Amino acid sequence: MEKASQLVVIPSGRIGHLVSAVEISKLLVSRHDQLYITVLIMKLPFDSKGTEAYRASLEASPVLPRVNFITLPKVPDLDKHLSSHSFRNQFIESHKTNVKNAVAELTESQSDSRPRLAGFVIDMFCTTMIDVADDFGVPTYMFFTSPAGFLGLLFNLQRIRDVYGKDVSEFKDSDTELSLPTFVNSVPDRVLPSVVLDKEGAETFLSYAKRYTETKGILVNTFKELESHALDSLSDGETPPLYPVGPMLNLMSDETQSGSEQAQQKSDILEWLDEQPPSSVVFLCFGSMGSFDEDQVREIALGLERSGLRFLWSLRQPPPKGTVVSPGDYSNLSGVLPDGFLDRTAAMGKVIGWAPQVAILAHPAVGGFVSHCGWNSTLESLWFGVPMAAWPVYAEQQLNAFELVRELGLAVAIKMDYRRDTQVVVSAEEIERGIREVMEHDSDVRKRVKEMSEKSKKALMEGGSSHSSLGHFLDQIFL
Repeated sequence: MEKASQLVVIPSGRIGHLVSAVEISKLLVSRHDQLYITVLIMKLPFDSKGTEAYRASLEASPVLPRVNFITLPKVPDLDKHLSSHSFRNQFIESHKTNVKNAVAELTESQSDSRPRLAGFVIDMFCTTMIDVADDFGVPTYMFFTSPAGFLGLLFNLQRIRDVYGKDVSEFKDSDTELSLPTFVNSVPDRVLPSVVLDKEGAETFLSYAKRYTETKGILVNTFKELESHALDSLSDGETPPLYPVGPMLNLMSDETQSGSEQAQQKSDILEWLDEQPPSSVVFLCFGSMGSFDEDQVREIALGLERSGLRFLWSLRQPPPKGTVVSPGDYSNLSGVLPDGFLDRTAAMGKVIGWAPQVAILAHPAVGGFVSHCGWNSTLESLWFGVPMAAWPVYAEQQLNAFELVRELGLAVAIKMDYRRDTQVVVSAEEIERGIREVMEHDSDVRKRVKEMSEKSKKALMEGGSSHSSLGHFLDQIFL
């Protein structure tokens, strides 16, 4: 009989990464009855109410009997005015001692009847925790929450930096088109992730990539049928073994406590959607960090009104300039929207703050999704068969949009190279065009998305590509 084994899972603090880590943990223990998992949670100093509620629900009622959650002690406050790269690095680095203490406590309490420590599974941002795993003499695996295409880009840019000595941030505004093994088409510099076009960001992310090669394997939140070219190109013997195990989705992520404010908001939204015809509503939502200034908000409003289409718009208030705090809800929507907009569109649209995204995408009234192309949102949209209009905002989203539009034909473009740190304002005309295009009922994009939706579900079924890949990973754990 195989000896029980334990993995320590370490997500970074952001809600999207925490949710994905919980989902992979649930799936792993469901596949092997001798596997135990401890998830170590790092609490951000500016967590949103939604994040706090989600974390509290994990601690209060374990999702499975063999998954344990430990919230690590709070670290000294960090300067919220640091760059996002510096803040993230300092935040995670400051938790190394807490992680070491928590794992020591786990291993010290072990006896012959307790699970052996088999390894760490770290988030893509938590490479510093490889040092802690080394201290315990166990291997490190990584869970990569972005697409394989982005992973391949990081490996290639890291080699360009370390082998050829080139500063990759010089690609910014260079009109360069890169030929990369993980992409069929050449990749223009204007869709490279903002982080690699910034000198500090490039150094940070390419240093992550260099440490990825120290891991024993990389779990990727994707599936073979979606990114076959990228995954094949990474099976070159130069990178650790890849295990495409996606789509990892929390289809219950919108569940809220009965009677809570969010529960009432969700109920109101779904009641409104219930009144709309099938596939008639375009949903606009830009993720937990997505927000726009007033000039851009007005252009979105004009584009929606001119389109004449039904819409559901998640509109968030930007955080104070120079901070890494999450956007919040407006107390007065009419103050940021064009005069009379809410009255004129009352019969065709609804403007909300926080959005129960999974429940909305699952609703039959939703026919299109204007999205920032965050990877979790992308996988959710594909799962429910809702075509996307790509409007990336930050991080690797420009590259995700390029992959979805140019490589895979699974989205239409509003503006693939938009970046929130510029003064560019996307016009109402561009927004209206993109909305109309994504809502075309007989488009090739819509047909391809429906086909990929079926493939995403089959990948997780017994005998499916991701189901088999996860089995190969578990074989490594129980060698």
